Amino acid sequence: MTDLQVLDVPVRSAAARWATRVTSVVAAALNAWGPGGPSMMTAVVCTRDGQRVETPVFSGAATAYTQREVDLSLGLLSHFVRGSASPALLTQWWQEHQPSGVLHSHEREAVLEDWMSPLM
Repeated sequence: MTDLQVLDVPVRSAAARWATRVTSVVAAALNAWGPGGPSMMTAVVCTRDGQRVETPVFSGAATAYTQREVDLSLGLLSHFVRGSASPALLTQWWQEHQPSGVLHSHEREAVLEDWMSPLM
């Protein structure tokens, strides 16, 4: 693999994410609308022999990511591709912390910043 990109990442400000959540809760409570599935993104994998494979992937965020979270995530992916970091980092963190619920955006940003700090 020579490159890994993620396209169509849903990014919104904190205010826009909260407005979306509130609207979803109110609409669901009024039985006017049910929440849809997660947003779709596109992962693009480029190989040494010049192949480019695009595949749809689901977003893990309920509404969207912050721009900081996206920037940190893409930076970490680039370290994985270059070999300066290993995806085993994710498994190791999960085993050590075993979060009981979904992390909020500020918590995800803190974890990403922690992972990126030795790489900068």
